[in-house]
Amino acid sequence: MKNDLAQLRTDIGQIYSKLKAAAQQGQKIIAQVHPHQKRSATNLIHYLALRREDLRPLQDDLHDAGLSSLASSESHILRQVQAVLLRLGVKIPKKDISGSDATAGTQLLHRRANDLFGRKEYPGIPHLMVTFDTPLADDFATVKALVNAGMNIARINCAHDGPGVWQRMVDNVRKAENATGRTCKIYLDLAGPKIRTQLLGKGRRKGRLKLEEQEVFYLAESHARFNKKDKVLGCSLPGVVKDLRAGNRVLFDDGLFEARVETPGRQIATLRMVRISAAKPRLKPEKGINFPDTALSVRCLTDYDRSVLPFAQEHADLLGFSFVRSAADVADLQALLRKKGGNRLPIVLKIETAEAVQNLPALLLQGMAEPAFGVMIARGDLAVEIGFERLSEIQEEILWLCEAAHVPVVWATQVLETLNKSGIATRSELSDAVRAAQAECVMLNKGKHLLTVLATLRDILHRSGGHHLKKRYVFRPLKIAKRFLDNME
Repeated sequence: MKNDLAQLRTDIGQIYSKLKAAAQQGQKIIAQVHPHQKRSATNLIHYLALRREDLRPLQDDLHDAGLSSLASSESHILRQVQAVLLRLGVKIPKKDISGSDATAGTQLLHRRANDLFGRKEYPGIPHLMVTFDTPLADDFATVKALVNAGMNIARINCAHDGPGVWQRMVDNVRKAENATGRTCKIYLDLAGPKIRTQLLGKGRRKGRLKLEEQEVFYLAESHARFNKKDKVLGCSLPGVVKDLRAGNRVLFDDGLFEARVETPGRQIATLRMVRISAAKPRLKPEKGINFPDTALSVRCLTDYDRSVLPFAQEHADLLGFSFVRSAADVADLQALLRKKGGNRLPIVLKIETAEAVQNLPALLLQGMAEPAFGVMIARGDLAVEIGFERLSEIQEEILWLCEAAHVPVVWATQVLETLNKSGIATRSELSDAVRAAQAECVMLNKGKHLLTVLATLRDILHRSGGHHLKKRYVFRPLKIAKRFLDNME
């Protein structure tokens, strides 16, 4: 065992050196974040340095030695490595011991979540966000009932309705706050680039385009010249076609149709349909298009989004940034919000593209230019972009990195969706709702049964929250264990 411990001291010492070296190397980046974010930026860099390594064999050795395996230490990773070294008998100067321990990291994340999402009536569960449907603009009674039921944030999607409807929604929320004595934040979601199908060639008159697997068709700019007898789809977002490369996937209608680029071009690209999972092999207008393999050069922040900003700065508490892809996108929006002394709304970065996942560390560090911001795991488009089979893995990674950066997370898309629409939940979505307890906020889509969903979700989150904190399971008393042991006596 003595030799084993000596090897552990060497291995953990090497990790400790790598973490310190990474932070030293990242000093220029750390210096650029807001003063309140420097500790978080440093911890994120420490964590990224740790996760560069394959630690699985070492974690087994640490576990066998009765020591921390470094798991579930995202919020305070340097201090955890130091704690292991101290247990192994390594002397570390007191001045070098990190003050960011588990308690400090957890408290910082909780404080930021409360600053971002407001005060909540149920402290043991995440904040609850509800998406508003158009009728709620003129239904104060339901808005008041939602606030009483635990809604902490009202989400207004700027892709729908307009300033007149949004204003009435805001007014109902503020009126409900006064009537209930509870707080409810206004979250305004920028629409982002609208990437939808258009029918340009054959099939246009019938309003649908019939396609078969392995069939060749075309994706074209709306102004391109083409044979009207060909099967041609357009895209509502200009400038996309020129970015396509041979072999790139193009997904239509939430991934039900998968095509690949065979011949790229500046205005027209030749595609081959490789998979159709829809019940009817027909594509209609206004269906979503995803380009998971393509680095799009089009702007993330649209002219329409820019036109919405004055309303948001006057009435909203939070601003959702849709389809963000790079740190430069975040910097652009931050600069716009600072312009002319406007309200510097906290931004929630919506992670819904493969590019955003790849760039997540840079997105987080750019977000740290401001004292507060959040991240939303927008699981709908994200699943289409990265593949449904990878969603579970990737949403875990997003949670890890955000915890390392002390950034509050919104768990979004299809939470208790069937219950919300039909009044009856499926078994799988109940299990999915349990996992939402790992986030600081849970978002519900619009639906007919929102009050029932809020009550069900509160119950699920309260029960599951007693079993684990984030990803780390904690042992609260189990009735089944007590019953068994009592019967033994």
